[in-house]
Order: sequence, then C-alpha cells, then structure tokens
Amino acid sequence: MQLRHLADKAVSTGLQEPASSLSAALAAPEQQPPAGPDLRSVTASIGMLAYEWDIATDRLSWGENLREVLATFADVDLSTGRAYGERLGAQSATSRFDAIVTSAGRDDGHGVLYNAIYALAPPRETGGGSLVWIEDCGKWFAGRDGRPSRAHGVVRVITERHEMERRLTRSAQFDALTGAMSRALLAEHSLRLLGQPEKTRKPFTILLVALENLFALNRTYGYDAGDEIIVGLATRLRANVRVNDLVARYAGNKFAVLLENCDVEQAKASGQRLIEVIAHSPFATEIGVVSVSARIGAVVAPRDGRSPAVLFQHAEEALDAARQRNAQRLVCYATSLARDNGRLHALQISDSVVSALNERRVELAFQPIVDAQTGDTAFYEALLRVRLADGAIVVPGDILPIAEKSGLVRLLDQRVLELALARLRADPSLRISVNASVATLHDPEWPDWLANATHVYAGVADRLTIEITETTLIDDFDKTRQLICDCKRLGIKFAMDDFGAGHTSFRNLRLLDFDFVKIDGVFIQNIIKSEDDRFFVRTLTDLAKHLGLKIVAEWVEDEATARLLRGWGVDFFQGSLFGSAMMASAPGETLDLARRA
Repeated sequence: MQLRHLADKAVSTGLQEPASSLSAALAAPEQQPPAGPDLRSVTASIGMLAYEWDIATDRLSWGENLREVLATFADVDLSTGRAYGERLGAQSATSRFDAIVTSAGRDDGHGVLYNAIYALAPPRETGGGSLVWIEDCGKWFAGRDGRPSRAHGVVRVITERHEMERRLTRSAQFDALTGAMSRALLAEHSLRLLGQPEKTRKPFTILLVALENLFALNRTYGYDAGDEIIVGLATRLRANVRVNDLVARYAGNKFAVLLENCDVEQAKASGQRLIEVIAHSPFATEIGVVSVSARIGAVVAPRDGRSPAVLFQHAEEALDAARQRNAQRLVCYATSLARDNGRLHALQISDSVVSALNERRVELAFQPIVDAQTGDTAFYEALLRVRLADGAIVVPGDILPIAEKSGLVRLLDQRVLELALARLRADPSLRISVNASVATLHDPEWPDWLANATHVYAGVADRLTIEITETTLIDDFDKTRQLICDCKRLGIKFAMDDFGAGHTSFRNLRLLDFDFVKIDGVFIQNIIKSEDDRFFVRTLTDLAKHLGLKIVAEWVEDEATARLLRGWGVDFFQGSLFGSAMMASAPGETLDLARRA
C-alpha cells in the first residue's frame, strides 16, 4: 500500500520538470490517494516504479510494475540494496546509496529528500547491452541514532533524455567538424590552470595556429576540400603534442594549442616544430593532396595575462604580427606589440575582411543609375558591403584603404563580381556596373579568371560594366589599355569612374575604348553655386560627347542640378535624388529598389 501511495503522489504532482517534479512529489504532504483510474497503469505508462528500502536489513521491495519499467532487469535479483548496487555502471557519478548516506540533511520526522541519476549495467548472463540510465528520487528516514534507516522513492528510465543531454553538452564543448574542444572549454581549462596556488603553479602556453590563405584554398579547391584540410590540421596537431596538451577549434581557420608546464623558450621551440610539421607534407583531400602553411601567435601565462580573455586577446595580437609581410611565422607576444594602435586596428580590419570572405558575409548594395530624360532606372551600380560577425554593415571607405595595403582588395573585387554575375543570371532584365581596384587590374591572373567567370555565368557579360578610376590609368596606361581590349572581347563594357579627378589627356582618353564616363561627384555637388565647377563640368561633358561616350553624373542630389545637367546633354544621373544604395534582395529575386517613373 505504501508503494502504491508513493507512486500516486508522484503522478499527482506532475512530471513537467523531471528531477524537481519527482522530488516535489515526495515532498508533498501525505494524504489519501484520490479515487480514480488504476494508478498502477498510470505510473507504468509514464515509466515510474516505486520502491521501499529497509537500510538496516538491506531488504529492497519493488512495486508491482517492476517488469514493465525495468524490463532489462526483470529476471535479475534486485531484492537487496547490495544486489541493486552491483548493477551500477562505471560511468555513474553517484548512486542511491551515495545520495542517502552522504546527505547533509537531518530528519526532523518528515524524512529527507534525495535525488540521484546513475546508470545500471545489464547483466552479462542476459546478453549485456547498453547502459540504462535511471533517475531516482525519494525520502530517507532516520533511525534512533539519527542515521538513515529506511527509504522509499520512485525510479524511472531516462536513457533517451540522458543521451540527448549528453549530445547537447558535447556539441557545446567540442567542435562538430574536427572533434577538437571548443573555445569555451579551452577558456575553462585556462582558468583552472590560472587558479592554481601560486607556489605550485607552472607557466603554460597557448599557441594560436592559423592556416594561411584559407579563402584562396576554398576558392581553388572548394569548401569541402577546405573542410578536409581543417580536419586534417586538427588531427596533425593532436598527433604532435603531448598527451596532457589540449587542441581547440578557436574560430574558422584558427586552432589553439594549450601546452602545460611550458615557458617562453619551450613555446618558441614547440611552435616552430608545429609550423614545420604542418608544412612538411601535404594534406589528403577528395580532389588530391594540398600543401598548406600556418602562422602562429604565442602567449605564456601568467606572464602575458591572468585571465583567459586577456590571453586570447594577446594571442590574436601576436598572430596578427606574424601575418604581416616579411614577418616571422611564429611571434611571441610582447608588450611592444600593443603600442601601435593604428597598426593593430589595421590588422583587426584585415582579419575581419578575411573572416567575412571565408564566411560569405560579403554582400552587395545597389544604387540606381537613371535615364536623365525619363527618370527610369537604366542600370545599377553594385557597391561592396561587409557584414561583420555581429551583423553590423561596413561600407567600403572604412575598409578598402587597409584592404588594398594588405593585398585583400583583389579577393573582395572577385567576390563582388561573383555576386554581380549571379544576380545578372537570376534577372535577365538587369544591368550592373561594378568597381575594380588597381590591384585587381594589375593582377596577371585576373583576365583569365574573368573569362572563366563569364563562361560559368554564360550570357550575362554584355549586361556587365566594369568601372575603373581615372587615376588608375596613370599607373600603367598600356597595361590598362590591353586589359580593356581583352574584356571588351568578352562583351563587357567599361566606364571611367571619377572622370575629371585625374585629368587624363585627350589623347589617352581617345585611345581607350570606354563606353561611359562618370563625372566625379565632387564637381557636381556644388555646380549650382560654383561657376568654376559649372565651367569644368561643361568642358568634361563636351569632351565626352565629342568622343561619343555616354555620360553619368554622380552625386545628383536636387532637381535644379539635374535640370542643368540634362540641358548639357548628360545621359544618366546617379545620386540621392533618384535613390540611395540599398541592400539587395535574395539572388533569385528580381531587384525592385528605388525606381523613378
């Protein structure tokens, strides 16, 4: 009757929160069970089994639904606490016995609650099998000596729930792709080492290892091969550190290696050895072997930081220094690295650009260029936007100067062009212009890349215009001229951007086969107020018309300016009067940005 009563109380309390609800059921004041359905079938249906344990005699009594709930153990002797305890799995962190005997509670006559989660191992004589995880809640009651004398409670099987919780815990602690520990778990281990008593604390090192040119590898070999390389790197790192050292997936193409009991000189030797191990032999992928290299930033704790956050920040600064042109592949953190804030800011921007490229956070915004006579959108200029990891949008002016210095601008140009070509293929009525930097124009591989890209996105080249600034022509006129000729053969149009800023000679302008000139907005914005600007712009328009070039006026912001330019024969307007740059819709959708009827 007591077993039935106990189960009835657990059921009536509810099972919405597994551990706490069972405890609440047992804590509820004792009362007569209400009349109703067969409560034995109810407890069995929700997997609950009541028991009583006479601790003094070790006799263990079970409810009548033992066979239904603990089917695996139905034919096993569970009549004593000792016999039940022998079934305890080695993976168990606690047991019913531990929960009762080690309880800090004192019985005031109403019993003391206990709760335990543990595993039971099926007996070998029945064929063995997987562990059965149990949730066990109950109350123990003291004898005359104040020590536990008897207990009663309920158990239920939670194997499925335990496995789900285990998977969730593991996914939070370990990287799904490589199996390496997570950055959060690495921080926990670092905090544990930092918290050791100062007298016995040993220095430890964190090596921040970054693959070089992951974006180029992904572009050349594909993202699947890039993932295989990352997995191979994790495997190689684990194989070349000591048993007690740790390897963690820090972020993207970065791994962190924690070396216990390791000082500065040992850090340098270990880091250099890992660099050589990574570069020594290529990585096997589905498309063949690929050679890669790495750079490392190192910090030694507690010298370089007394918290995981500070250590990670300094490791990133050391890695940024190692990534600089002509720098050593391994750089150990030093206070002097943090002195040049401008350089560090540039390094952080470069790192953000690389991450945005790798994680496909480079996007396009589109500004309409309208027909000067009708106001209808003739085509759009595709403008670079970089979405940071926190969702913030960065415009070109904030990153391009640094991207040009760090050699990343070519990768940005290619990504912009890829997105534009995809948009053109998705919308056959669309025409787009994109910008190309000096570095891209002077890249000897770019014409071939462009030809291949227009082949992949067949039928869109004649709706694409590439804009190059007038100042670019001064750098290498002959090379620019040849490039324009090569691209024109593909059907691509060319526009001279910022016309008027570089003062290109009439002879050079005539020799270059441009389709458009875009008058620099600096001369347009004050044209109503400045007689000098009016004279200069009028001269530029007359020159462009004489050469048969279409004219785009930038920064047209009011109707008076538009009316004046329209009277001079300007063909197209671009500016806030006709629509600001707006982020694109999904690639498969038709653009419907600011249009003027």
